[in-house]
Amino acid sequence: MSDSEFPLVQFLRDRMDPIAELSQIRAERAVHPLTIPGGSTVWLVTRYEDVRAVLGDTARFSNDFGNITGMGSNQDDPGGLGFRDPPEHTRLRRMLTPEFTMHRLRRLEPRITAIVNEQLDLVQKEGAPADLVSSFALPIPSLVVCELLGVPYEDRADFLRFSTDRFDFSAGPEASLQAINDSMAYLTELVARERRAPGEGLLGALLREHGDDVSDRELASLADGLLTGGHDTTTSMLALGTLWLLENPEFLALVRDTDDHIDQVVEELLRYMTVVQVAFPRFAREDLELAGQPIAKGEMVLCSLSAANRDAILGEDMDTADPNRRELKSHLAFGHGVHRCIGAPLARMEMRVAYPALLRRFPGLRLAGEPAYRQVAIVYGLDSLPVEW
Repeated sequence: MSDSEFPLVQFLRDRMDPIAELSQIRAERAVHPLTIPGGSTVWLVTRYEDVRAVLGDTARFSNDFGNITGMGSNQDDPGGLGFRDPPEHTRLRRMLTPEFTMHRLRRLEPRITAIVNEQLDLVQKEGAPADLVSSFALPIPSLVVCELLGVPYEDRADFLRFSTDRFDFSAGPEASLQAINDSMAYLTELVARERRAPGEGLLGALLREHGDDVSDRELASLADGLLTGGHDTTTSMLALGTLWLLENPEFLALVRDTDDHIDQVVEELLRYMTVVQVAFPRFAREDLELAGQPIAKGEMVLCSLSAANRDAILGEDMDTADPNRRELKSHLAFGHGVHRCIGAPLARMEMRVAYPALLRRFPGLRLAGEPAYRQVAIVYGLDSLPVEW
């Protein structure tokens, strides 16, 4: 396979599976060169152990947004924590971490259950057929982020629009960028309000604890990063996971009829789907060697999470989803190392609540047409999921 072949191979799927060429790359070469427009080389890493090595090595690899803009370190960026390096990343993540312990998040569980049930009420009221992407999978994560941050009820319709429009590319990139700008403007104003009178949500808690150590812009960027990281990813998992359950009635029955298997199903679907297909790009801090491949200082390294999570080193038959399997190694759906997704416990909680609630509300749920899969996406998912009952 030549250096220039399949430059988008890491973003392409055949229904729920990475395309066969990605597995071929993983089998043939640990670190594969991709030639991108302009003639630059990007190094694609696909094997589980190598991906873990890169993601866990902040000494040799940088995440900083300045590597992309060429404007120096820790630029104001759209990624929250994702495009920051230690020690700035360490300082900000240390503030957030206590808010994402299971002990703290359990306070949210009743509200997550209520949000899910309210959306199901709307689906039931509208009647069949329904599109579970727009009516179920899309609004739930946004409303949960509202609850997490402490967005006032009167602002939630606008916030839902911001968070939905930023991931809708049908109107072109300008509309998406405008939604991101609108979201940041709203969050900056919300932080200013919270600083004057801290509420009970995450923003209020951070300001009470760290108000003198964090600027309004930093806190708005962190909040926007939580929205970016927790909205589209969970939407994709709710939609794709529902589709997989509908196509696998044996496991659908287990999720619908008992709570005993939901943790196993969620964990295996996270690995199998790996909706975040590629981790935030890394940049070599120095000339180095990775799995025998020389990489020059400043060159970009892309870690394919979807390929790594199908690596045979994890177990047998990793190209199928089997909730009964017992993994010997942790999957990489949430990344690895200091940049591992801080919202992973919240995403798991949303799925553990949403799947059973949906299937119990509509025990006769079935497909009402062909789902529409995204074609080329960093976060893989569905554009529509038509169902009836």
